Amino acid sequence: MAAAAITLVGVPFRLHGRDPAGGLDCIGVIALALRAAGWSGEVPTGYPMRGGDADAVAARFDAVLTQGDGARAGDVLLYRVGPGQLHGGVRVAGGIVHADAALRRVVMRPGVPDWQPVGAWRYEETD
Repeated sequence: MAAAAITLVGVPFRLHGRDPAGGLDCIGVIALALRAAGWSGEVPTGYPMRGGDADAVAARFDAVLTQGDGARAGDVLLYRVGPGQLHGGVRVAGGIVHADAALRRVVMRPGVPDWQPVGAWRYEETD
């Protein structure tokens, strides 16, 4: 998952984007990394940029992924980055990959973000 996320660095930002050719948002980055690992679930869309319910989003991740600690490459991360604003990314060696709306592209952010963590999950294939 981490390697797949890194290949998305530089892709343009687009709210609800799910295709690198047209742009990605943070959920698009997570979804494409998960798909590269073999996940085939449904990806949500139609959500607002602000006003997300952290418990509801965490419950959606809980339903399809295993809770993790956020330290392993490939972990899916969810943060509260402002009042009513949630943001996700994928842990990679040395930082996280996420879609940055301000920079208008997918970036790798080094280190550990100073955003408030909501949760961390990992994809584990089941038989």
